[in-house]
Formats: sequence, C-alpha cells, structure tokens
Amino acid sequence: MKKYIAEFIGTFWLVLGGCGTAMLAAAFPNVGVGLVGVALAFGLTVVTIAYSLGHVSGAHLNPAVSFGLWAGGRFNGKDLLPYIVAQILGGALGALVLYFIVIGNGSPIGNFAANGYGAHSPGLYSMQAALLTETVMTFIFLIVIMGATDERAPKGFAGLAIGLTLTLIHLISIPVTNTSVNPARSISQAIFVQGWALEQLWLFILAPIIGAILAGLVYKYLFQK
Repeated sequence: MKKYIAEFIGTFWLVLGGCGTAMLAAAFPNVGVGLVGVALAFGLTVVTIAYSLGHVSGAHLNPAVSFGLWAGGRFNGKDLLPYIVAQILGGALGALVLYFIVIGNGSPIGNFAANGYGAHSPGLYSMQAALLTETVMTFIFLIVIMGATDERAPKGFAGLAIGLTLTLIHLISIPVTNTSVNPARSISQAIFVQGWALEQLWLFILAPIIGAILAGLVYKYLFQK
C-alpha cells in the first residue's frame, strides 16, 4: 500500500506543480515564467519526487512509464493496475486543488492546461503531428528512464536525468500539444475542461502508452544485459 500512496502523492504533485505553473505563473503580468518556466516546473516535480519517494515506489508518476517498465521487464504486472489507479486519482486531486486556486480570483479556467490538437493545439498542429510528437517523446522518455536506472548506470543521477529529460520534452512539445507524455496528467485536466478535451483525450492516452511500450521492448532487447 505504501508504494501506491507514494504514486498517488507523486502524481498529485506533478499535476499541481506542472499544470499549476502553466495556469498561475506562465503569463502572470510582468513576471511570467513563460514556456521555459513551465517546462522546468514539470521537470522539477519529477526530480523532487524521484529523490524523496523514488525508493518507495520507483516514482513512475505516469501510467505510460508503468507500461513501459512492465514491457521492459522492470515492473511486475500485478502492480500495473493499482499503480495506474493511484496515478489517475492523484492527478485528479492535483487538478481539483488547482481548480479551486484558479477560480479564487474569479478567473475562468479556460483551457486549464489541457492537452489538445488541431484548434486546441497551442500552435494549431494537426492530429497527426500530435500523435507523432506524443509517441516519439514518450519513447525517448522511457529510453532515458530505463537507461538511467540500469544497474550499470552511474549511481545517484537517475532522478536528475529523468527530470531534465521531461523538461526538454516540454520545451520541444508544448507548442504542439501542451505536452502530455502522461495519460494521468491529461485525464486530470480533461475532467474539468470537459467537451473538446474529453473528445481528444484518446490520443493522449494511446500515444504515450504505445511509445512507452515500444521503448521498453527496444531497451530490453538491445541494451539490457
């Protein structure tokens, strides 16, 4: 149960920290942190949880990561569903807290940092571009995760490598999809936006899971001892 609670808390923090920065600080008058700040915020949530609760649950914080590690032989299948449930619930609670903060000054929630394509992509990128972006970015994310946590990798740096990779992924893909690479993060925001966000949610569940599973298999058969 402790590892499920750790996943719940970690994903709660990822959504609150990352999406919270996007909603509250990215374009704040005169002192907005911009896209670089949002990208860094998502990376920092992973770094902080990796070093504080990673020893409890592995700090997946993401159903796609759990699927990828399972495909790569690094994660027991019996824990897959409980991890995913804990991640989705933690992300939803993070979004709920953020919702009440955002409306605290009378502001509408707008797109609530939800993920989208077409008319709902920050840069108006197509569904095909979004699908490719989310699949490839999650693929690379899992390659880094599996490599950084390999027993042959330098010790003590995995959390930093993984957090910086997530930062880089956001720097590349925020204009395309608002960056998901994490179904729990996408679900959490879509719950509150409803409408188009729920209609487009399938892509941000399917693409990260496909990319992660492919990466798990590639790492397992090409790089693992």
